[in-house]
Amino acid sequence: MTTIYSWNVNGIRAVTRKGTLQSFIRAHRPDILCLQETKAERGQAEIDLDGHEYHEFWNSAQKKGYSGTAIFSRGEPLSVVNGFPAAIARKYAFTDHEGRDSLTEGRVITAEYAKFYVVTVYTPNAKDDLGRLELRHRHWDPAFLAHCRQLEKKKPVVFCGDLNVAHTELDLANPGPNRGKKGFTDEERAGFQSFIDAGFIDTFRLFRQGNGYYTWWSHFANSRARNVGWRIDYVLVSASLRKAVTAAEIHPDILGSDHCPVSVTLAA
Repeated sequence: MTTIYSWNVNGIRAVTRKGTLQSFIRAHRPDILCLQETKAERGQAEIDLDGHEYHEFWNSAQKKGYSGTAIFSRGEPLSVVNGFPAAIARKYAFTDHEGRDSLTEGRVITAEYAKFYVVTVYTPNAKDDLGRLELRHRHWDPAFLAHCRQLEKKKPVVFCGDLNVAHTELDLANPGPNRGKKGFTDEERAGFQSFIDAGFIDTFRLFRQGNGYYTWWSHFANSRARNVGWRIDYVLVSASLRKAVTAAEIHPDILGSDHCPVSVTLAA
């Protein structure tokens, strides 16, 4: 069995300083832990795991204290690559209307294991003014899908992270007033649907249907306590791994970030 967890920690230094990350790892003992929005470089967070040994892999943004991803792995991967392959990076444009290059923001890590790839992703936010929506729709989402499909030619793929989109109306508490806003535009939802159309499986929906299952809550209006949230953090797998998925969960009891962890268990 392999347990894979994904968590947007919204600053790894804060969750380690409070001991939240350490207690979470001790309690859940993930085989592979994928983190997003680390906002740090390796060595900037003191992580004492009481003897629980993990191999650490970081992809930090060039801009200090911003974005970033990491993978902590109990077993050593066969290989680890940051960002997109050169051919994909050349094919798509990753600079937004303000000149910010999302390729320099530490948003993707790919780890190869014996039976599958694990890819963690922190998808760019479309922004309140939708200034990054075109980047998302025309470049980032197609590039990320192309990357995962290229990997699938060699072995199955598990990809996880903060995709910054609620796929359907069941994935946010208030779909009506949020339609057309960041995280719930037709373009972003179509980007997610393209993963499904390509055969990737939203693992949580294998086990739970309906609404009320969220992974992110605003800090305003006591949203988390009232469970007025969004499901924007996911674990998706190649169709060939469907029978290997024995559990997929959301962990809203894990505090320390405005997001909570999500996980999948594979019989592989």
